[in-house]
Amino acid sequence: MRNLPVQPLHRTPGRAAGSNPDVRFDRLHAETVDDGWARDDELPVLRTQVSDELARKVISRNTSPDLSFDRSINPYRGCEHGCIYCFARPSHAFLGLSPGLDFETKLIARPNAAAQLRKELSHPKYEPRILAIGTNTDPYQPIEKARGIMRDVVQVLAEFRHPLGIVTKGTLIERDIDILAPMARDGLLRVGISITTLDPKVSRVMEPRVPSPKARLRTIRALTEAGIPVRVMVSPVVPALTDHELEAILQAAADAGAVAASSIVLRLPLEVAPLFEEWVKTHFPDRAKRIMRRVRELHGGKTYDPDFGKRMVGQGPWAQMMQQRFKLAAARLALDRSLPALRSDLFERPAQSGDQLSLF
Repeated sequence: MRNLPVQPLHRTPGRAAGSNPDVRFDRLHAETVDDGWARDDELPVLRTQVSDELARKVISRNTSPDLSFDRSINPYRGCEHGCIYCFARPSHAFLGLSPGLDFETKLIARPNAAAQLRKELSHPKYEPRILAIGTNTDPYQPIEKARGIMRDVVQVLAEFRHPLGIVTKGTLIERDIDILAPMARDGLLRVGISITTLDPKVSRVMEPRVPSPKARLRTIRALTEAGIPVRVMVSPVVPALTDHELEAILQAAADAGAVAASSIVLRLPLEVAPLFEEWVKTHFPDRAKRIMRRVRELHGGKTYDPDFGKRMVGQGPWAQMMQQRFKLAAARLALDRSLPALRSDLFERPAQSGDQLSLF
């Protein structure tokens, strides 16, 4: 039987993924093919769909030696920013959804996240440590403007005086400066802003619904002027595509007021590897082979090496050269500093209705 061409079901403007790979946990697989019947009608545009999930628990724990935190919150599952390189894409498979276009268009909001967080922080055995938000999907992605779940979560953390680390590409974080600035003043907050490239054309196809690089630089300026310490995150560094911009990104961020910097090389776990390779062949066919060859050099001959200590920095001569370039540039720009540890000693549980009040 001859192989029939795949028939697209939608037009996908503003999306990075070019396909919807099967969910790896499914036993059955389906493929849409062209049956030969002519189509006179225009394909519909693939729109974003948002479903609600009532979370029974919102604080997730990890024991990874590669991470500086042991707990995090995700107000949303899936991310409309649609970054093709996003390492969180495979997590959508646990919902029975594809890490491809589904990850960008079938989003899950957790409207009770703030209420559930308040409950978990109020537990008498809870001990505060820095809580990270934005480490999986972006809390300031476009739907946050209408839903406001992240703002509610931040408000709860401010009330409890809980240390918080935020990672985002979203300029919507500026909306919450009224809450975030007092937290920063008390040593309870730091923010990481991710900038992958300064080239708006590359950014638009690689991270299609993320604010422009210039807009993110303006956000760094707005946050730092409000007294919020910002780390610029040159992540991920894409070999043979964005690696030449490392020093320029650090310089631009320093000029905008960033006080520290970090960098992570491209990593392509599970379904992300074929999605990325499909994307790079589509948008950068002239250098696709070079990019993928360099990716494999970074990860011991594979598209990804999940070993702790290797997955974020890579291995081999190119990885070592990038580390050296980053260290030199960061030191020259005074971005190589270690930020002070966030305070946990200010944590307090606000009085709730019905609580026994102190006599003193």
